[in-house]
Amino acid sequence: MLNCDKLDYAWIATHIPHKGSMCLLDRVTSWDQQHIRCVAVSHRLTGNPLRSGSRLGTACGIEYAAQAMAVHGALLAPIDSAPPRSGFLVSVRGATLHVSRLDDIAADLDIEAVCIHSSGDNILYQFTLHAAGRLLLDGRAAVMLNADIITGAST
Repeated sequence: MLNCDKLDYAWIATHIPHKGSMCLLDRVTSWDQQHIRCVAVSHRLTGNPLRSGSRLGTACGIEYAAQAMAVHGALLAPIDSAPPRSGFLVSVRGATLHVSRLDDIAADLDIEAVCIHSSGDNILYQFTLHAAGRLLLDGRAAVMLNADIITGAST
């Protein structure tokens, strides 16, 4: 198991497909086989690529959660294996936006994703975003890992 001290932005950016400013997470603070917790500060950046005008709507927090799920997949992949399979976020259910925007949140975002079901190529996560103990967003997300079926790519 990798030590969280080494799971910073540089590590994350080399292990998920999101590059440059689209890599939104700053570090992993804890993880195990079922859960991951990450921190992000990019919601406060005026150059955040998810902003619309001058706002970063709370629904954009779903992308933060999806990136935490991608990091979780990378951490669970065997070290000597090929890169983890690409996944697609195929549905979000039961999402509740507890605030209207993220860009005016002064505290760092605390993103948590918990795997509540996994069956081969499909994973269901429960996710939450908090800041300074305040719940901002929660919901469930389904990820499909056999992305080659969707894209028509062959392995």
